Amino acid sequence: MEIVGTTTEQMKRNDHVSLDIDKLTASVQEELKTLHAFSNKCSIYRVPKRLRDSKEYAYTPQLVSIGPIHHGKEELKEMEEHKKIYLQEFLNLSEASVKECIAIAEREPRLRNCYADNFENISAEDFVKMMLLDSSFIIMVFLKEFSPFFRRNNDRIFGKSWMIEDIKMDTCLLENQIPFFILDDLLKLSKKPDGCSMIELTRYFLSSTFGDSWVPKDILKQIKSSEVEHFVDFLRKCQRPAKRKQPQPLETRTTPSAMELHQSGVKFKLGSKEKIFDMNFDFHKGILEIPPLLLDDDTEKLFRNLHAFEQSHCGVGYVSDYIATINFLVRGTNDVEILAKKGIIHNWLCDNDAVMCVLHDLDRGNAVFEDHFYFADVVEGLKKYCRKRRHKWIAALKHNYFHNPWVSISVVAAGALLILTVIQAVCSVIQVK
Repeated sequence: MEIVGTTTEQMKRNDHVSLDIDKLTASVQEELKTLHAFSNKCSIYRVPKRLRDSKEYAYTPQLVSIGPIHHGKEELKEMEEHKKIYLQEFLNLSEASVKECIAIAEREPRLRNCYADNFENISAEDFVKMMLLDSSFIIMVFLKEFSPFFRRNNDRIFGKSWMIEDIKMDTCLLENQIPFFILDDLLKLSKKPDGCSMIELTRYFLSSTFGDSWVPKDILKQIKSSEVEHFVDFLRKCQRPAKRKQPQPLETRTTPSAMELHQSGVKFKLGSKEKIFDMNFDFHKGILEIPPLLLDDDTEKLFRNLHAFEQSHCGVGYVSDYIATINFLVRGTNDVEILAKKGIIHNWLCDNDAVMCVLHDLDRGNAVFEDHFYFADVVEGLKKYCRKRRHKWIAALKHNYFHNPWVSISVVAAGALLILTVIQAVCSVIQVK
């Protein structure tokens, strides 16, 4: 390339003059001094762009912001006054002073370390104030859901059912979380009913949102308060598979569809409704056991945020691999129909096409690792089963000739007639000799 009007010597001299090495060195060193290193305690993340772009509203609070990620958004400011009202109610209930509550909420560095962002635009005072308002708001919402005794007659949130339903979903979004320990510590100041703990209130609140099948009544025997990072983490732990598998390598990222499995003689069995990720395949019996899957708008949001948390925090796991496995099985509406007939898919959406779209959208941007796949034994077992031709022959025989009693009787009668005809023919030959 030729640079007109500028000699090489001039360029070198200009470059040397324009670059102040000492000043640049000091600037870099200053930035390194203030570098915010993410803590290993970090558990609350922004949803990865590859997941958020597929359906943004499923990750975005509609009514209330909890924590710093969506704090200050114009469309969520209306609930800030409700937070102040609930803080006042919490102070009256606990008979604690504002100073005592702030003393708990002032552990700002520990709280900030729970987020994958340093939020430099929020001062220490504003951060602590936000945490106090958000924590007391959640505690009072949970207490009011637990017992009407804590509700006022003019309570606007619980006086309008749609508001509390929106708040329930907003508390289950990954970007709308608050560290569980601050809620636990703050609740201990209050005169709570029957000594109810934060984790007990959480179980009750989330079971009222997603049902006992997702949040079992006995789950607190398996989960300790100190183990819970936040509500999304709690919901994921509630569905931790009962039968722990050892992740194995996956040969290929595909498996026969539900229709192909049906045609190969695989029998679908409804699994336990309390552990949705307990999917198993018995190769010798040809039985694929899948727990029931309810699909509606709320469960789609739940799955998306559990998935986003697992992809951000755990890297790999049973939620991501379950989504991939279900998508292996469901490639068309006929696959949805088969699983629905077996009671495995409960469709609360408009039709089978909608179910297929939801499942495929969930899998968009899903990062799974072929050398470390949770359901590898199921996928590889199904492929191996379908490769055996005798399974397809037996299945075809059953589907074509033994699919109902009358056809079965006709086949048996025809077979018997054929045998009698052969016997008669043989006897005739013998007599002739």
